[in-house]
Amino acid sequence: MSALLFSTLSVALAEIGDKTQLLALLLATRFKKPVPIILAITIATLANHGLAAALGNYLNHLINPNYLSWIAATGFILMGIWVLIPDKLDDTPTKTHQWGAFLTTLVLFFLVEIGDKTQIATIVLATHYSATLQVIIGTTMGMLLANVPVVVLGQFAADKLPLKWIRWTTASLFILLGVAALLFT
Repeated sequence: MSALLFSTLSVALAEIGDKTQLLALLLATRFKKPVPIILAITIATLANHGLAAALGNYLNHLINPNYLSWIAATGFILMGIWVLIPDKLDDTPTKTHQWGAFLTTLVLFFLVEIGDKTQIATIVLATHYSATLQVIIGTTMGMLLANVPVVVLGQFAADKLPLKWIRWTTASLFILLGVAALLFT
């Protein structure tokens, strides 16, 4: 499976029910301006995942390739387990609403994504695939696939998705990729 396709699918599935998706829902219901919110999510994700992929690429050159494949495989398996834990939005924005929909979304999305499952997945994907740009584009597309419907449709979309099934499918995909990487290294 190509870096672009796998990055898109894995992050799209991992993002469902994630705290950044909950943040997107909160911002959509608060501001009711989907275009600036979607644009800000895109830019924040490109910046955040660009940095994450650069780190993954750096680690790819820093770490011995014999160990790197084991580390990446273990990372995929751990991501699969982590995906099974549902996220909750801990802090809701209060004073930031005065910044407007675009700036509030841009800042909050970038900050909330730091250390998030999808950012860690981007690092792991960038260490596994040598196509860094495809990973960045794929993970960003995955974020948009998961978040744009929530921004546009709001609460309806979030309430109707089978989150438990999606989490288990995503976890299975990450674990299978990790096991395959272990078997073929």
